Amino acid sequence: MKNILTLLFCLVATSALHARPLDNVYDVRRFGAVGNGKHLDSPAINKAIAKAAAAGGGTVLVPAGTYLCGSIHLQSNIHLVIDTGATILGAPQELKAYDAEEDFTGPAYQDGGHTYFHNSLIWGENLTNVFITGNGMINGGGLVRSDGIENKMDQAVDAEPATNFPSGPHTWPQHLGNKAIALKLCRNLLIRDITIYHGGHFAIITTGCQNMTIDNVTIDTDRDGMDIDCCKNAMISNCRVNSPRDDGICPKASYALGRPFVTENLAIVNCEVSGFQEGTLLDGTMVPTTNGTGRIKFGTEASCGFRNCTVANCTFDDCRGFALEEVDGATLEDITVNNLTMRNVIDYAIYLTTGKRDRTPGLTTTSQLRNILISNVIADGVGRMSGIQVCGLPELPVQNVRLENIRLISNGGGTTNDALRMPKELGTGYPEPSKIGILPAYGVFVRHARNLELANITTSFETNDMRPAMICSDVNGLQIDNFRPQVADGVAPAKFENVSGLEIRNSPALEIKTAAP
Repeated sequence: MKNILTLLFCLVATSALHARPLDNVYDVRRFGAVGNGKHLDSPAINKAIAKAAAAGGGTVLVPAGTYLCGSIHLQSNIHLVIDTGATILGAPQELKAYDAEEDFTGPAYQDGGHTYFHNSLIWGENLTNVFITGNGMINGGGLVRSDGIENKMDQAVDAEPATNFPSGPHTWPQHLGNKAIALKLCRNLLIRDITIYHGGHFAIITTGCQNMTIDNVTIDTDRDGMDIDCCKNAMISNCRVNSPRDDGICPKASYALGRPFVTENLAIVNCEVSGFQEGTLLDGTMVPTTNGTGRIKFGTEASCGFRNCTVANCTFDDCRGFALEEVDGATLEDITVNNLTMRNVIDYAIYLTTGKRDRTPGLTTTSQLRNILISNVIADGVGRMSGIQVCGLPELPVQNVRLENIRLISNGGGTTNDALRMPKELGTGYPEPSKIGILPAYGVFVRHARNLELANITTSFETNDMRPAMICSDVNGLQIDNFRPQVADGVAPAKFENVSGLEIRNSPALEIKTAAP
């Protein structure tokens, strides 16, 4: 009997010990949330968050159910758990349930979507220790993908609203709910295991945040999946992002904070990006599109620059390829990219460019791209437009770039007229390859570079292509080792124009048949 009582005492004590953390769990249903998808539950969720924050922090639990919501206000030391079977559903715009766009002291040097944060489904600013986890879903529902109105607000931030906006639905402020999760100037962040469907303009946008992890998140949306803007010490890992009409994972360095803030110490590893029709990643059908975007891209917002970033072990499917774009007068440097697999690549596989859009106040510098290593890439089904582009500025070439161990399989189809094209310089234009058009080389096109190394690169095509495999123009210091191109009959494998310091090794096709300048 004594042993039985002792056992019972131990069980009760152990049970009480495990129950203590529940004192810090705030179930949103206890604060009035209904979870039927019809009742507006964001006020109740905000009450639960406020109660937890007032107690010094805690876990705010969203249990199974569908919670119709406008803006949810995160606070410091809050763990928001969207539990299995729970969905936070974005309210329709007509409910005006989203917070108004905050004041912004202009002028703005970035798109409206990067300027305003409070008009989001879930947002937080100047917070510490914020965690969003769980196996539930955020369904953007009524979130819109456009930021056209916000762009106009950017352009008129110092003007009287009445003189710039018509009366009616576009009066100031807008309450335009167009982001699923927006976090600004926050530290110690974790977003893990959740699914986001139809995330508006941004499914996740983090600006000026530090010490951040986004892990095992699935996003299926029709604009940007996640934008990591002006952030330091960030890890993006094990995520699946489908975004047919915009970028998948997109590091940026905008001027939204009103001061320089470099994006640095960023790692993107073990992620999948794609451009299937919205919703078809989640239902498993993965329906292709004719012009899916998807991709991992650095830029275009690049006023503050990038440094010390890594991309590794990622796949691209039915979308555009990998891009580094510095066009706003800053420097993009010290980037390593390793182990990319791409299938059905639209327009291009690898795109490195600098330009002169220069959306930065008081600019005295020129866009720079330097110290880049891209290795171990397989790209299959690459579109006709181009394969690999490396393009700097005439006054400041890209510097110290090495591309190695790359197998590029193009769809082909380039014509003799394509081979004769003289593509325009990017200049002040938007840095998208489509703005330049089909290139005269199907494999590698380089213009304005210094100290470029190309090693162990193989190019081929499925349909006969009448363009050279490589064209290099205005390059100072070019090393080519083991370049193996497929070339159509009568076509030179490569053309070199204004190239100095050229070294070719282990590349019989170039050593024998290369066209003279």
